[in-house]
Amino acid sequence: MADQANTIEVPTDAELLQAQADLWRHSLYYLTSMGLRCAIKLGIPTAIHRLGGAASVPGLMTKLSLPASKQPFLRRLMRVLVTNGVFAAEHNDGEVERYCLTPLSRILVDGVVADEHHSQTSFVLAATSRHYLEAALGLDEWFRKDVAPPLPSPFEDVHGASLFDESTALLDPELDAVVNEGLAAHDNLGIGTILRECRDLFRGLRSLTDCCGGDGTTARVIAKAYPHVKCTVLDLPKVIDKAPNDGVVNYVAGDLFHTVPPAQAVMLKLVLHHWSDDDCVKILTQCRKAIPSREEGGKVIIIEILVGPSLGPVMFEAQLMMDMLMLVNTRGRQRDERDWRDLFLKAGFNDYKIVKMLGARGVFEVYP
Repeated sequence: MADQANTIEVPTDAELLQAQADLWRHSLYYLTSMGLRCAIKLGIPTAIHRLGGAASVPGLMTKLSLPASKQPFLRRLMRVLVTNGVFAAEHNDGEVERYCLTPLSRILVDGVVADEHHSQTSFVLAATSRHYLEAALGLDEWFRKDVAPPLPSPFEDVHGASLFDESTALLDPELDAVVNEGLAAHDNLGIGTILRECRDLFRGLRSLTDCCGGDGTTARVIAKAYPHVKCTVLDLPKVIDKAPNDGVVNYVAGDLFHTVPPAQAVMLKLVLHHWSDDDCVKILTQCRKAIPSREEGGKVIIIEILVGPSLGPVMFEAQLMMDMLMLVNTRGRQRDERDWRDLFLKAGFNDYKIVKMLGARGVFEVYP
């Protein structure tokens, strides 16, 4: 065993060169994230949009009021972001002539009011914030600490505060604002797709409670598409106090750990991944108590990432990165189908089905 510990298999020349390139990529991926953050802070996606959807580097320099000396550096930044699919490039005689928006950068355009457009800039700014990075830098120390459960997240361990809690505002009011803006934008993105792809999900319902429904954006879209459904939004008092009282949906201030307003269906859209398994069972148990029997149409609708490699390596990697985000910053996690099934059974449900996969997310119906 000692002899083995002092020897190592030597890669071939080709393997060694590839390993070095892979090492560069993995060690420096954070610079792509910082480049994306820089583009958002400068307002590049919005500038390209306002320039008609395509812009040259000189055009961007003028639009963004950047000093002329930075033009070569902007080209280099844009080259990286084009390579990573944030922007596209139009070429003329082998030279980049203009940069264009892609589906990714379109959801980073600010200042546009349109159906189904929810700018994701706050999500990026939160994910690349100093506080998130400091929590990740403390990951090795967190692993070494032997503490009794419930285990704090690395974010809690480093900062002494919990995300989405009042302690975040005490830590840094600006962080608290951008995190909550990013959460709302992230959660509201894609509800139109759900309605189009899962037409039977809300059909025939008389009432629906949207747990942690924020300002009611999702519930209002559902109420507009299905006027016969009485929609109620449950969220914390500090959230409900700021919600628009437009008469389209009902608002209830409360805590889903203690009670959920009764309805034929209860919806948890991108909620449970923030919580530990034990907390998820408590939440799901309250949801089960709030709905009637399956024979009476009772069900819980869950929309969450469903981890698995079947969608290909790129989507699978995105799911795992979202799980790492949860590991570092919350006590929750992303889950595969077996994990979800175990939670449903522990909370007293008898059956479930996966209605559809929508990108990285699964749409579940869970039955009492």
